[in-house]
Amino acid sequence: MTPNPGDPSGYRSGYVAIVGRPNVGKSTLINKLVGQKISITSKKTQTTRHRIHGIFTSPEAQFVFVDTPGYQTQYASRLNSGMNRAVAQSIRDVDVVIMVVEALHFDRRDRQVIELLPVDGNRKPAKPVILAVNKIDRQADKSRLLPFLQKMTDEFSFAAIVPISAERGTQLPDLLRAAASYLPQSGLLFPESEITDRNERFIAAELIREKLFRLLGEELPYSTSVMIDEFITEGGNEGSELRKIHASIIVDKASQKAIVIGKAGEKLKLVATQARKDMEQNFGGKVYLNIWVKVKSGWADDTQVLKSLGYEP
Repeated sequence: MTPNPGDPSGYRSGYVAIVGRPNVGKSTLINKLVGQKISITSKKTQTTRHRIHGIFTSPEAQFVFVDTPGYQTQYASRLNSGMNRAVAQSIRDVDVVIMVVEALHFDRRDRQVIELLPVDGNRKPAKPVILAVNKIDRQADKSRLLPFLQKMTDEFSFAAIVPISAERGTQLPDLLRAAASYLPQSGLLFPESEITDRNERFIAAELIREKLFRLLGEELPYSTSVMIDEFITEGGNEGSELRKIHASIIVDKASQKAIVIGKAGEKLKLVATQARKDMEQNFGGKVYLNIWVKVKSGWADDTQVLKSLGYEP
């Protein structure tokens, strides 16, 4: 008999943190699990800067996934310190932790994440930690996977180890079953129809920031952020509304502003066009998007500016 989400008897609900070093596929995983893009992605490390909740409700359980920034010690600023604290706080607050690593790639950065995992006085796990070994689809020689999985059992007492491909959705049902078995019995924490706790204003800013990470050079995206100055939804039935969005890209220096704008404004136009298309697909309606570029020197170390941008400094 399938449990009833409205009846706590037999039904499970809880919070699941998705953690790992930068660029192992955490955001791709959470987007695939909830069935919609709620967390931005790029090939650059630390694209994710906020804790984002993605919600997936099945007949057996409701999972509230917490996507976290990639834990790193390479960059030192109030922004990065706040992101690292957000990772540690998320691990403390949830019922289950899913640590994501890349298949056949395990280094000191992964060990730094393991050091954050909660243990008791006997160095045993204080809560269930499931290891998701991602990107198995990229391994042509599958015979190398088993020794890697065996090696991972020596690194930490994981409650389960599940090889997956977040991009292709491979073995994600197995990952969900493993996580569900450790969730507490409870009724729904969120309405069945919700897939994230973040509003459209937040998602709009993130989609613009994603384009900056994808279209700019290696270092410049880390010196940028996005603020939504105005977000207005006008008329129409659901799916036919017009959203008017005015946004500002924040940079650290005037020279960076010139790069973001590009020759004859072409780079900024490309950012805006791609972001608008994603917004229309995500929100299900027309979007009018206007973007400015503003200089705020030292913004990544300014507590007040960080708070105004929605960060946890």
